[in-house]
Order: sequence, then structure tokens, then C-alpha cells
Amino acid sequence: MITLKNLSPGESGVITGIHIKGLMKRRLIDMGVTEGARVKKLRSAPLGDPSEYLIMGYNLGLRSSEASQIEMIKGGEDIG
Repeated sequence: MITLKNLSPGESGVITGIHIKGLMKRRLIDMGVTEGARVKKLRSAPLGDPSEYLIMGYNLGLRSSEASQIEMIKGGEDIG
């Protein structure tokens, strides 16, 4: 299983599953983190946490603990 956390800066892919529960899952879905959404990792903080992603035309910062629970497939058409 590949997760958002496993992406290197500049890599992109498509979200295939979200394994977060409760209010945080609802918040992520409201921000466009849904199955089928294209996402690109832009950069990581100097110590690796959090990381910045491009999704639905805007930048979103996620902690490693959150990014490790969002499943995806790498590759495909590049975005941004």
C-alpha cells in the first residue's frame, strides 16, 4: 500500500482510500481529499513533518500521521 506520506516532493497520484475516522475524515473530505482526487506532494518541512500537497487547486498541509492513512496509487498525469 502506498500512502501520501510515501510520496517524494514532485510526485503525484490518485487517492484510492481514506482510513481516518471521525471528524478529521469529515474535514478532509470537505477540503477535497476524496477517492479519485489527484494530489501532488510539493514539499516537506525541514524535519519532515508536516508536508504540503496540491489538491483541488490549493495547497494543503498534512501531518505525517494523517498522510500515512490516505491510500493512493502513484503516477498518471501530472498536475500543477
